[in-house]
Parts: sequence; structure tokens; C-alpha cells
Amino acid sequence: MDFKEMKEKCDRILKAVGDVFVGEESLLRKLLCASLANGHVLFEDYPGLGKTLLSKVFAKTLGCKWKRIQFTPDLMPADIIGTRIWKYKTSEFKLEKGPIFTNILLADEINRSPPKTQSALLEAMEERQVTIEGVTYRLDQPFFVIATQNPIELEGTYPLPEAQMDRFLLRLRTGYVSSLDKECEILRRRIKWQTDDPTDKIKPIVTVKEFREMQLKCERDVYVDEQILQYIVKIVRKTREHPKVEVGASHRGGLALLKISRAMAASVGRDFVTPDDVKLFAKDALAHRVILKVEYALEGVDTGEVVDEVLQEIEVPKDYLPR
Repeated sequence: MDFKEMKEKCDRILKAVGDVFVGEESLLRKLLCASLANGHVLFEDYPGLGKTLLSKVFAKTLGCKWKRIQFTPDLMPADIIGTRIWKYKTSEFKLEKGPIFTNILLADEINRSPPKTQSALLEAMEERQVTIEGVTYRLDQPFFVIATQNPIELEGTYPLPEAQMDRFLLRLRTGYVSSLDKECEILRRRIKWQTDDPTDKIKPIVTVKEFREMQLKCERDVYVDEQILQYIVKIVRKTREHPKVEVGASHRGGLALLKISRAMAASVGRDFVTPDDVKLFAKDALAHRVILKVEYALEGVDTGEVVDEVLQEIEVPKDYLPR
């Protein structure tokens, strides 16, 4: 697969998702790039903005196996990863795999389960494996989590631990549509579908093998100049030095920026990364990894504003080599 074919496939995927979900093209492309980077995505926004619909549409479009977990306060870790069950007829234990054994896991309202249940995802999100009663099982590739949560829901919710937040490649917000016509289009499509869930009619655009090939293309064939690497590191290090920040972005934050920038380049048919690729994803990849000092958090300072200030302070490289 060359980069021209890569771009064509990405464009077809974006069109297929856009035919169902009404939203900004930039949001759809960011989600696509995160999947090409084999990274997990957290959708955090108000109720009713289509987070779950977008996740389901996207999963079905990629042609990958996908499963959905509705997180609730009584959900247990075994309900996610599975458990070994005694079979009377064969007089032996048999592994009953949980829904985490899939390619794309939709974790709906992930903050409605307690930390014990959320921790069941940590090993899978970082190492692509799960351990059940001392035995480790590798997960199929690709594997990534698309999670949703409502920020204004407080009753019956549990904030995600910082360790888990750090495992999400991007934190995205769907937001309200930008125009009156787009909001009317949501209603028009509902009339056309005659159902609240049109995902049953979605046909895959690529196969699992093709999608995996696209991921490997991003990983192996997209060039990153030394100046771009230094630019990424300077941004990450600057978040740790900001006067409003208690804990800045981790090394995983720099790796996230690197992977998502390469995926962005490949998605538009380019075999090298530019500073604009890095800047486009800096806030989405780093803001949720930054912890503010208490006084600024109480004042309502947004970590995204901190990342914006950092980007303004770091000089953009101009003499990088495309290849």
C-alpha cells in the first residue's frame, strides 16, 4: 500500500462516517488518526451530543470486531476481562472470555464504575494483554478502547484515575454542531432512517487486514526529522515548567504526540511529519495529562489553555527536512 492508496482509504472511511454522523470533519479525522496510531480515545462532553453513536459508526466502518460495555456501579472486573468457570461434564476449568477480547472496545459512560472495575482496563490498554488467575492472554491486533463520559454527571460517578487518563492517546469533545443547517440535518437524517440507531445498515469500508496494514504504514514508513522530534520534546517539557502546573505531561505524552502526528501525515497521503501535524493534536494529546496546582484548579483554569500558552512560547522549527 502506497501513501496515495492510504489517503484514498482514509477519505472513504471519513465519508462513510460522515454520511451517518453529523459533525465537524476535523473531529472525524482526529478519531481516525487515533485509530491508525492504535491509540485509545476518551470522548468527554455533555449528554446527547452523539458520542456513543459516533463510536459505534466508526467501529463498524473499520470492519473490525467490536463490543460494547455499559459501565455501571455494579460492574465487576470479571465482567470485562472474563473468568475461568468449572465445567462439570469435563471436570476442568474453561476460560470464558470477556468482551475485552475484541478489536475495538466501546466503553460507554466509563466513569460510572468504581476504580476497582476501571483498573481491569489498565493492563489491556497499555500492554494489549490481560491476566486471568495468573495466566496472561494476548489480545488481538488491532486493539483500542473508545470510551465516553459526561463531565457534568456527578451523582453515581467515579473520576478516572490519573494513571488511566494517561493511557488515552487523545481526549476529544464532540461539541455542538456549528450551524443551524447542520443541526437541521440531524433531524432530516432521523426522519430518513426511521430509527434511533442506523448502525445496523453500515457496511465496512476496509477489512481488518487492510486496516492493520494501514496502521503498520504509519508506524514504519512516515519520516520524522530530528527538528520535529525536538519540537515535540520541548512542548512536553514546557508543560512541566509552566507556573500553573503541578505535574506536567509524561514521557507517554511525547510518544502520543509522535504517533498521532505520523498518523495524521499518512492520512493525508504524506510520508513525513510537519510542525502543523504536532500543533493540531497538542491540546488533545497533552491537556488531560496535565495536573494543575490546587489554587488554579479551583479558579477554573483549563489545562487546554495551558497547552495553548506552551505552544505560543515554543519556536516552530522552520529548517526541518521532509525526508
